[in-house]
Amino acid sequence: MKDAHLVQRKNDHLDIVLHPDRAMSTIRTGFDAWRFEHCALPELDLDGIDLSTTLFSRPLKAPVLISSMTGGAARARDINRHLAQAAQTLGLAMGVGSQRVALEDGAQHGLDAQLRHIAPDVPLLANLGAAQIRGAQGLDYARRAVDMIDADALIVHLNPLQEALQGGGDRDWRGILNAIAQLVRDLPVPVVVKEVGAGISPDVACRLADVGVAMIDIAGAGGTSWAAVEAERAPTPEARNVAMAFADWGIPTADALRRVHLALPDIPLIASGGIANGIDAAKAIALGADLVGQAAAVLAHANASGDAAIAHFRTLIAQLRVACFCTGSANLKALRHATLLPVNGGASL
Repeated sequence: MKDAHLVQRKNDHLDIVLHPDRAMSTIRTGFDAWRFEHCALPELDLDGIDLSTTLFSRPLKAPVLISSMTGGAARARDINRHLAQAAQTLGLAMGVGSQRVALEDGAQHGLDAQLRHIAPDVPLLANLGAAQIRGAQGLDYARRAVDMIDADALIVHLNPLQEALQGGGDRDWRGILNAIAQLVRDLPVPVVVKEVGAGISPDVACRLADVGVAMIDIAGAGGTSWAAVEAERAPTPEARNVAMAFADWGIPTADALRRVHLALPDIPLIASGGIANGIDAAKAIALGADLVGQAAAVLAHANASGDAAIAHFRTLIAQLRVACFCTGSANLKALRHATLLPVNGGASL
């Protein structure tokens, strides 16, 4: 019964997120508060701009993480395969959705060795929720999640707000940091920690860095609101009202990114949470991100076909390339030093 409930929850999440009007945050990402200073004389060949980077010793053709949210539901098999096709074709990283259901009921739904077969050359990141890494089974779950897809790293996602609002959510979050520290010590692959849309503060980022986390995905507010998602699933009007009060909760993505980068300039960061296009991606890199992540924005395309997912990311990469061109940035290192101007006045970056 518990497994069936978890699978139904994942199906509900897919249904709701595939209709953005039901799940979008009412808060903005903060990227619209900044604009690039235009360079009218870039002295560059557009086609020669270098967007390449690396992640966990694997090369990437562009600084993009396909950040999936499709763990658990049977229909996610095709979505995961389509996303893996896009990752391999375009040279992007891919993070899978939560593997909890796959570990607990054995139904992997595309989260298996076939994923690595489709995408042999790109970074694949396994994924577990914070609640699943606590206790005696935590390290075993993590190892199995990594082995399941031959992953290059493990993402641990932090979603306390969502858990607090959903029926049957994990309420006890004591000991999570110690569990993350154990994974860092004992797993054979790097550990990445991410939020799911409410952002990571500098204080939390510093605590994560102190225990040796390899990378942080700040996953700020401005994209999918999991409070709004859980409000859509709420079994009673009272539960819906509680959840909807938090639909605009969280640290906007651009704010979280800027503050964490200022506090921890040397730790690699992923910017996700409402990244709408390649201009947002370029702004995120200029604000301190090493990679940008997208999940909900590609979901409908990945639900349709691998070709549709590829076309979506080709567009984003083309936009990022033009943003580099029009800021005079020959590569990502140069883009990090491009001038960002505040829309409402104040000091430039």
